[in-house]
Amino acid sequence: MNPYLAGIGLGLVLLAAYVVMGRGIGASGAFTSVVAAGVQSVAPAHAQASAFYKEYLPANTNPFKDWLVFEVAGVIVGGLISGMLAGRVKRTIDRGSNTTDSKRLFFAVVGGSIMGFGSKLARGCTSGQALTGGAVLSVGSWVFMLAVFASAYAVAYFVRRQWN
Repeated sequence: MNPYLAGIGLGLVLLAAYVVMGRGIGASGAFTSVVAAGVQSVAPAHAQASAFYKEYLPANTNPFKDWLVFEVAGVIVGGLISGMLAGRVKRTIDRGSNTTDSKRLFFAVVGGSIMGFGSKLARGCTSGQALTGGAVLSVGSWVFMLAVFASAYAVAYFVRRQWN
């Protein structure tokens, strides 16, 4: 898709989220809501005593009451439908010629785990920080995104060899 049209569409989705739901978009809150509900069902005393989990536990601990869970599900289903319509859904692992499938999957899991942990430290995922925080001109979000791009450029030299 044309990146400028995609950017305009994403901006309109963000605007609609503010108008309809009264808050921006992001993904990490959905995962935290599901984890908090899971902890609540297994160890309710621990969940209620934890300041971290308590923030994500409304009176009804059903994680499907959180609209962000449906946002993430919509992103997954929408991506699948888009890929199917474009004929791009294939059972393959994209990797460079200098790496193996298992090494590529290992780095994907490690990188995703680091990003997930970092999103909790930063109080939001990259989509929430960049789109929502950037849209409301949050200084912390702008600093976060500059740090993301700077670190990506710094690490790219070392990772690039895996793809050549």
